[in-house]
Amino acid sequence: MRAAVKIAVRGRVQGVGFRPFVFQLAATYQLNGTVQNNMDGVKIHLEGESERIQMFLSDLKIRAPRLSKINEILVEESVIENRAGFTIIASERSGTSMLVIPIDSAVCEDCLREMNDPNDFRYQYPFINCTQCGPRYTIIEALPYDRPYTSMVEFPMCDDCRREYEDPTNRRHHAQPIACPKCGPQLKLLGNLGEEIDSENPIKETIRLLKEGKVVAIKGLGGYHLCCDARNEQAVAELRRRKNRPLRPLAVMAASMTEVEKLSEFNVAERDLLQSPESPIVVLKKRDGFELAASVAPRMRTIGVMLPYTPHHHLLLADPELSCLVMTSANPSGLPIVFKDEEAFQYLDGIADYYLIHNRAILHPVDDSVVQLNDGNVDFLRRSRGYVPDPFTTNNDVTGIVAFGGQQKTTFTIGRNEQIFVGPHIGDLENIETIDHYQYELKHLLKWIDTPMKTAVIDAHPGYQVQRMAKEYLFTEVIEVQHHHAHMAACIDEHHLSGLTYGIILDGTGYGLDGKIWGFEIFSGDAAGFERMAHLHYTPLPGSEKCIREPWRNAVAMLIGYHGDAGVVLAKAIFTDKSAEIEMLEKMIEKNLNTVYAGTCGRLFDAVSAICGITRVSTYDGEAAIQLAELVNDQVIYQPYPFDLQETDGITIDFSKMMKEICNDVLTGEDIAMISGRFHETIVVAIVGSMVLLKERNPHANTNVVLSGGSFHNRYLRKRVRTELENRQFNVFVPEQVPCNDGGLSYGQLAVAAAKRSANQCVLECQQK
Repeated sequence: MRAAVKIAVRGRVQGVGFRPFVFQLAATYQLNGTVQNNMDGVKIHLEGESERIQMFLSDLKIRAPRLSKINEILVEESVIENRAGFTIIASERSGTSMLVIPIDSAVCEDCLREMNDPNDFRYQYPFINCTQCGPRYTIIEALPYDRPYTSMVEFPMCDDCRREYEDPTNRRHHAQPIACPKCGPQLKLLGNLGEEIDSENPIKETIRLLKEGKVVAIKGLGGYHLCCDARNEQAVAELRRRKNRPLRPLAVMAASMTEVEKLSEFNVAERDLLQSPESPIVVLKKRDGFELAASVAPRMRTIGVMLPYTPHHHLLLADPELSCLVMTSANPSGLPIVFKDEEAFQYLDGIADYYLIHNRAILHPVDDSVVQLNDGNVDFLRRSRGYVPDPFTTNNDVTGIVAFGGQQKTTFTIGRNEQIFVGPHIGDLENIETIDHYQYELKHLLKWIDTPMKTAVIDAHPGYQVQRMAKEYLFTEVIEVQHHHAHMAACIDEHHLSGLTYGIILDGTGYGLDGKIWGFEIFSGDAAGFERMAHLHYTPLPGSEKCIREPWRNAVAMLIGYHGDAGVVLAKAIFTDKSAEIEMLEKMIEKNLNTVYAGTCGRLFDAVSAICGITRVSTYDGEAAIQLAELVNDQVIYQPYPFDLQETDGITIDFSKMMKEICNDVLTGEDIAMISGRFHETIVVAIVGSMVLLKERNPHANTNVVLSGGSFHNRYLRKRVRTELENRQFNVFVPEQVPCNDGGLSYGQLAVAAAKRSANQCVLECQQK
């Protein structure tokens, strides 16, 4: 029996070869009709035998293109229009947007085979792509995703490309960035004054320069990288000197998995991440005999590695003598990633010797995503290229909620229906350039997502830039959310948890409801609200931010806060060259001059790192904690130091005894790695002990626990806390797709606002009854 249906497909279904897939599927089952991109996703009209239509619908779900992600298929009966054949028709640009913006993807194996085939007309073409790979988000100007609304509009297709583009059976049918050497973008090599270097092959000339030890700024998919030979110690050291980046680890790009294996250890899950279409930087353990330059990742047991993800990356790494490159974001300290050519020459002057550029404009820059495997789960340190702005799904209607994030590692998040769109990594909102970049990207994503601006959500810290930024928009309401409640809510929403939940938050800095700095908390609550059940004992931070930049000051203040005059004696014994400064800090604390009080995991790590002589002055965010954590073996369980749990107003965790013993161990020459291990285990035992006390007080409470906050990137802490709590019958959940650091803060803020909205609606409904 003949029938007709209308099908609406929603999800990631544009820019992924979905229409040619539908065309070929219709041909397979001898069905007639049309397929069309619209502001709702993909719309299909189908006519033919009922049985064949059902077979089509089944395959639509299970055989969809690898880059697609179907969230919803809506089917309804339609009128038979006696269509002849099946056609792909022009996109419809009217209506309310329900689109999922397509993400950028690493070059696929099919394109690489063609690029390396001397008989193919795209042989060694550095911008080869198809419907299953290449640029998407970074080149889009407007939706729906069609070539006239991308930066590829500047490159009219040649006859060969046009023929492939219009052929529904071709892999490049409606591949919007389709290009070839005749009609597409081109590479140029420029000197440090902007002059073009005369070369028949800019790639080969760049390889020669890199082998000579030069630093080259390379324009990629989402911005510029600074690049040099990762095995050339002199080149790496010079890059560090020019960029004023003395110790922070540099990411590397290895030519292949064979090269990755030479420098690091990895398991199947880590290999799959490296080879995925998203192609993130993956933090791996260094292999014994690590052969890269020592300056790539000094004092680290780990290294961030990625594989080539653009065609010209593959071409650059084709030379066997240049199989691993430093590939670090080309942004001056504190500024967003450089992505415009004119800015590259301005900001990278004196840093880059040469510039390998191309003439395809980057409209939306994205940093490389950074992940690690942490206790068996994916742990995002930075969620950006390849993942943004792919939406999360939630159980609440989040329409009109816009969350502005925090001050560091900032992202924004936008809600539409039951979709949550987290924007790209922006950085720290500490200068006008980063703030402008934030507002530019937010404006575009708001336009694309097309949701009303009802509720702005911001961090409760009165000094954060987002407090001022939110006021520039016309929202119906503005909600302030406590920093660590947002961290907790993000994990609750990611795992779709309901009911009361415990939240263990280990973090660096968060403005507390009592005006002090929080960052070592145990909460009880849900996404709508919380109660603080336990926290770290407060100690002073004289000079506030200066204590964070110079951890030795924090260590001195913590010793004085815990031990008074005896703490001064200990501080002078540890920091023998700082006697005068210690006395000044003592006076500042005594007179409460420019002194705030804090109880944070980040500052605790800073203090212990400084006392151990590891990091007394930080050169990058989190350095003291990272270097201290690098000394710990997460396969060992250490003997904890003594501490106290004070059961007064809730539970206060007091580490004064631990700090004194750590000082004594340092002074008597104990092994620093052992001190670090014992310190880590003390945190674990204190948290677990606090949770046991809370469970004893309320044995019928929900046993769900979420772990969040930036300190839970620490492998030892995450693994040991999770294991010990699960051994005590707690159900433990950790962030997996949302960063546990401040990159996930905006997601949590939105979750809080949505939960409050839902709770208010329930109250109204009850009142009406």
